[in-house]
Amino acid sequence: MAVMSSSSFLRCFLLLLLLDASRAFDLQEATIDSIQHAFAAGNLTSRELVELYLDRIRSLNELLLAVIEVNPAALREADAADRERLSGRGGCLHGVPVLLKDNIATHGGDGLNTTAGSFALLGSSAPRDAGVVRRLRRAGAVVLGKANMAEWANFRSFVAPSSWSARGGQARNPYVLSASPCGSSSGSAISAAANLAAVTLGTETDGSIICPSHLNSVVGIKPTVGLTSRAGVIPVSTRQDTIGPLCRTVSDAVQVLDVIVGFDKDDAAATRAASKYIPAGGYKQFLNVNGLKGKRIGILRRFFDFSSTDSSYKNAVFESHFGTMRQKGAILIDDLEIANSSIILDVTQSGEGVALLAEFKLALNSYLSDLSSSPVKSLADVIEFNNQHSAEERLDEFGQPIFLAAENTSGIGATERSAIARMSQLSKQGLEKLMVEKRLDAVVAANSNAATIFAIGGYPAISVPAGYGGDGIPFGLCFGGLRGSEPRLIEMAYGFEQATLVRKPPSFRE
Repeated sequence: MAVMSSSSFLRCFLLLLLLDASRAFDLQEATIDSIQHAFAAGNLTSRELVELYLDRIRSLNELLLAVIEVNPAALREADAADRERLSGRGGCLHGVPVLLKDNIATHGGDGLNTTAGSFALLGSSAPRDAGVVRRLRRAGAVVLGKANMAEWANFRSFVAPSSWSARGGQARNPYVLSASPCGSSSGSAISAAANLAAVTLGTETDGSIICPSHLNSVVGIKPTVGLTSRAGVIPVSTRQDTIGPLCRTVSDAVQVLDVIVGFDKDDAAATRAASKYIPAGGYKQFLNVNGLKGKRIGILRRFFDFSSTDSSYKNAVFESHFGTMRQKGAILIDDLEIANSSIILDVTQSGEGVALLAEFKLALNSYLSDLSSSPVKSLADVIEFNNQHSAEERLDEFGQPIFLAAENTSGIGATERSAIARMSQLSKQGLEKLMVEKRLDAVVAANSNAATIFAIGGYPAISVPAGYGGDGIPFGLCFGGLRGSEPRLIEMAYGFEQATLVRKPPSFRE
């Protein structure tokens, strides 16, 4: 029997170490493409990936409060994906863990709750997955869990923090822990930023994707209303609600968008109307590194007005970015104004406040009545639940004035119709008129400053990381356009991202 020499043994040992090192997968800033490459090379399984993210959630979530619960079936779903991969099944999201905002329903049989952050819906059961979740599952994605959010999408109280929920607590910004992470898709943005999930989904009625995206240095896509199904999502307004991805890169966000768009019989009117905007071949084809070239982009200067102590620094950063965009071939039209923007930004003058109250009551009552089981079946029930559980819901501190005002409405009457017509007119005479007259492909604004303009018109927007203030808090650049303009917005957002490469992992500063 041959005996291995000590030098041969050492060489074999080092070779095994190298092989093991090559197999190790770097979770930090992992992308869909890097994950799929590791799957294909045999260096990673979906189970291993899910375990890595679960470990990271366990180590960081006590600090960040970004994840409200993990899916007890996540490893089982990952195992199924691994078996499917062996039989030849694949796709960009196959085997990839996705974290869902806690207002996006999953079927009650999976053991996950869907509560919008409220104890009132704890233990309720949805009869089916939300429309976007059905599409994710068909693509082979693994549901990792639910992300914390501003309770009831920040539509209960005027004074509750925009990233607090009774169930999940106060979520924290991973860059500067004392800073606001914004909401209502706070947990989704924090989780993407801090690498607690591969990709995440959020929802927006007015700013709830764009705002947490810029404050957590991630990419957020607010799609044209109706491009993604709202079926099975705890609503605020069927006129303004939309579901979109929050990810670390434009490429990842676009690949998720490709999976979740399309017609849904359970949200038929809106998804049928918007399906005409979906390009043949999907959205990934618009990930063009030269996407800024030839684009006419309007700078909305009033939305670059900063009140912070480092305003001059931020202005200098944006001027540098504008210079980069020009170098990449963009045609920038400066100092543009949207007509009546002050009125649009005032929810009382625009009519948005009046419309949302009535729409919320109608939409929420419809959602609750469709649940297979639930402790509450109407907005009135939720109000009473909060009264009975005032300590858990911090009722004395935050109240529920928006709920009470909404409950006092009685459908869409003359006042509400007038408010909706006013917003439509403001949109047509505002952004739409400006885009046409100046022949624009997009407008740009800092952070989420123009979010309401995009919200009331159902327009799309994409937020991309743009920098970090002197205090370390991130800020972003938002590209917005007319309904269905996602292809051009994606080209510009991707071109900007690739030209600047601003994003960096969070530092968890106190």
